[in-house]
Amino acid sequence: MTAPGTVVTGRRIVTPEGVRPGHVLIRDGRIVAVTGDPPSPEPGVSVLDAGDDYVLPGLIDSHVHFRTPGLTHKEDWAHGSRAAAAGGVTTVLDMPNTVPPTLDEAAVHAKAALVAGTSLVDYAFHIGVDPQHPERLADLDPRVATSAKIFMAGHHTAPTVLSDPVQLEKAFVAAAGRDVRLVLHAEDGGLFALLDRWWGEPSGYHAYERHRPRSGGIAAVARVIELVRRHGTRAHILHLSSAEEADLVTAAAAAGLPLTFEVTGHHLSFTDADTHRLGARTRLSPAIRGRTDQDRLWEAVRAGHAATIGSDHAPHTRDEKTRTVQESPPGLPGVQELAVAVWTGMRRRRPLEDPDVAVARLVRLLSSGPAELFGLRGKGRLAAGADADLVFFAPGETWMFSSADVRAKCGWSAYEGWTMTGRVRRTIRRGNTIWDGTTGAFGRPEGKWLR
Repeated sequence: MTAPGTVVTGRRIVTPEGVRPGHVLIRDGRIVAVTGDPPSPEPGVSVLDAGDDYVLPGLIDSHVHFRTPGLTHKEDWAHGSRAAAAGGVTTVLDMPNTVPPTLDEAAVHAKAALVAGTSLVDYAFHIGVDPQHPERLADLDPRVATSAKIFMAGHHTAPTVLSDPVQLEKAFVAAAGRDVRLVLHAEDGGLFALLDRWWGEPSGYHAYERHRPRSGGIAAVARVIELVRRHGTRAHILHLSSAEEADLVTAAAAAGLPLTFEVTGHHLSFTDADTHRLGARTRLSPAIRGRTDQDRLWEAVRAGHAATIGSDHAPHTRDEKTRTVQESPPGLPGVQELAVAVWTGMRRRRPLEDPDVAVARLVRLLSSGPAELFGLRGKGRLAAGADADLVFFAPGETWMFSSADVRAKCGWSAYEGWTMTGRVRRTIRRGNTIWDGTTGAFGRPEGKWLR
């Protein structure tokens, strides 16, 4: 464990100004200075030498489902936060589709009380939008939540769908008035129901993507763009899956609308061919699409069109994932795998790119970007005054991910058997080591609610 009065030294410190050799001085959980000059030795000050590893700001996963309360047979905060720490993630934003769903301030406080004392990482919550009372967003206390989740389409663990056009517009109006950022699962469930009545539900995973097609996302994104244009509501499209959606949201943002989007590690890592082969392991909502779509999402990452990368960490048990196509729920674990899977993809696709350029992109999408988007003060940068959240990341280490590495409660991963490039060696939250990759030891569950 590091202690108040710690110096982290390394040859590749990733600062807002670029990658450079230097020293990060930590005291009482905060960064005191980032300097190129070695500090004067002081009694009791511990030194951590990162060597040639990158020293990154702690990563932020703004899209996790840690399943508390009511679904803790799939995941819980103790296991979910261990998976996060092992993946270099020091802050998470949790989704509201629990049992009961987190639709009001009392429910957020109740969830926070359950999480307290169990989390290795810091955390905040997206509140859910009540389909019956979307106007309540106008009174949301920003100390409870500053973002609200809307499901425009439902599935097994998303029962609170807001699809009625009148109620949806009320949510956009209320959010704009309170300056609440809406985060949206933007698919048109009515189109899917229409197709199911015509085709029948998918009988196998060879047909899954065709039965949950891009048209559902395109239609929903077009509706969101119009509502944002009309009301000025800040909105963030989650787990965007197709080339057409990426083009639409990028064009809307270029036109000055306050609209951004997230890409998930899963949509960057897998295609529908993998779903044909792996079945429910890579069954997602939205569905994983083809190579052309994946290429466009990678272009969004490279060109800066995407604002964040999230894991959509949504574990289910093995039993649930081996049910019929109709009964097996969409979702898979991913917070632990997120950074290394994305880094692996970056190095495979652009092997000659300067790794300092690539790592700056990773930090923008997984640290500084989400910190800015969701107003997480003290997070997302290695600079004086920031929280002392750091990650030692070995960019060139190759290793094979196995089920033995999985820290999520479900015990399985769609990435089993992958040869990864890059490895998290140490994760530090507020000056304390919460994951030691050499020993496999975790720290104390002292994560805080960011409010």
